[in-house]
Amino acid sequence: MKSHLSELISYRELIYMITWREIRIKYKQSVMGFLWAVFMPIIIVSAGVLVKYAFSLLSGKTFTFTEIATVSVKAIPWSFFVASIRFSTGCLIANTNLVTKIAFPKEIFPLASVLSQLLDFVVASAILVVILAVARIGISLHILWVPLLLLILIVFTMGLGLMFSAASLFFRDVKYLVEVILTFAIFFTPVFYEANIFGEWGRILMLNPVAPILEGINACVVYHSTPDLYWILYSGLVSTALLLVSFVLFKKLEPSFAESI
Repeated sequence: MKSHLSELISYRELIYMITWREIRIKYKQSVMGFLWAVFMPIIIVSAGVLVKYAFSLLSGKTFTFTEIATVSVKAIPWSFFVASIRFSTGCLIANTNLVTKIAFPKEIFPLASVLSQLLDFVVASAILVVILAVARIGISLHILWVPLLLLILIVFTMGLGLMFSAASLFFRDVKYLVEVILTFAIFFTPVFYEANIFGEWGRILMLNPVAPILEGINACVVYHSTPDLYWILYSGLVSTALLLVSFVLFKKLEPSFAESI
């Protein structure tokens, strides 16, 4: 594992080049170009606010700016997760010429797919700062938990990205299955609601490793409280285990990539 990590580091310039290429291709093929990096988080947050408002009407609670902040804080990392999985799933198929003809670590492709989404995440985070300012939500020391939570999210995302990208080479239906899962996953992930509204049943929702991360970020940023360490530890362990298993499987299948294309 250490040798593989050293090898990846030695290819850091190639990782940068492929990541930047992914970003340019993504926006070059769209009419609005880079503006999508601004509009997409706004659209996602707006949809979340409408859902949250509907929940408030049904429960009889007052809808406040804090509710908008809560949705925004969780919708933005969720958007990063979904986009990263979507792009990494098809990254090997989209780069078949490089996969079959050039010798270098092929895990660079799913890694670059995830890294390329960080630009959108940074832009969305800037919009989030404005939303938090309007909601008059300040900053506390609890925000220091956020980098750790985001790191766990990236680790989990990379684990799935490696797994799905390799699987999609051998089974082309995987990308369609992933799209279906991502479409419905938001209903089973506390993005537009809090897991605790379901009482004990909320613990089942928290088994999704992304759920503790989103709830933790919300707790730190909006409510200035410490995230539930039990669930953060759980999410961290599951994410790390997934990444290790996915990486091992990816490297075992890598010699067969050219044959499956």
